Amino acid sequence: MFLITGASTGIGAATARQAAEAGYRLVLAARSEDKLSGLAEELGGDERAIAVRCDVTEWEDQQALVQRALDAYGRLDVAFANAGFGGPRGFDKGEVGEWKQMVLTNVYGAALTIRATMAALKDSRGHLLLTGSVAGRRALPGSLYSATKWAVTAMGEAARQDFNDTGVRVTLIEPGMVDTPFFDSPPSIEALKAEDVARGVMYAVSQPPHVDVNEILMRPTDQPT
Repeated sequence: MFLITGASTGIGAATARQAAEAGYRLVLAARSEDKLSGLAEELGGDERAIAVRCDVTEWEDQQALVQRALDAYGRLDVAFANAGFGGPRGFDKGEVGEWKQMVLTNVYGAALTIRATMAALKDSRGHLLLTGSVAGRRALPGSLYSATKWAVTAMGEAARQDFNDTGVRVTLIEPGMVDTPFFDSPPSIEALKAEDVARGVMYAVSQPPHVDVNEILMRPTDQPT
């Protein structure tokens, strides 16, 4: 069974479709219930995919999400901490309330997903994935989003070490520019598609149990930095 946060659009939705094609049953989580329910129906309904409203910044929501997954399908094989969002660059730009929510979602929310899924992943000797970013490997001018993704980069390695000797694999997916609803306007270059990133996710998941692909850093060919 494959659990995905931030599953209603973009990378999350594309990964859900590819995971379904690979034979996984799915638990799809997001704050947007309408799109989520439509995706679950598309992927087979309750027998194959269920939609669960979840605010990743709320510990009770995360616990309920994992329990719903276990109640529905009995085990958790893959957990993909994908929920996140960005904002305008510049420490004098944007609303400070949005900053707080971004840090809570991108950093605290990812950490809560690790904690909530940890026992079930150990039971299944499963796989944890986190959505990082190229922005988590090089600082962007005035970007608090970049700082949150640096935190996710560290979190991926910290989780790998924490899971060591349990059989659980940990992968950090670090895309560059992706043409998804994340951006307010279309990218100026031929960006990655959500489906491209999803293939990276499925590549890591499909490796033999003794192979742990820890990081996948991927950029559009035309992205200069």
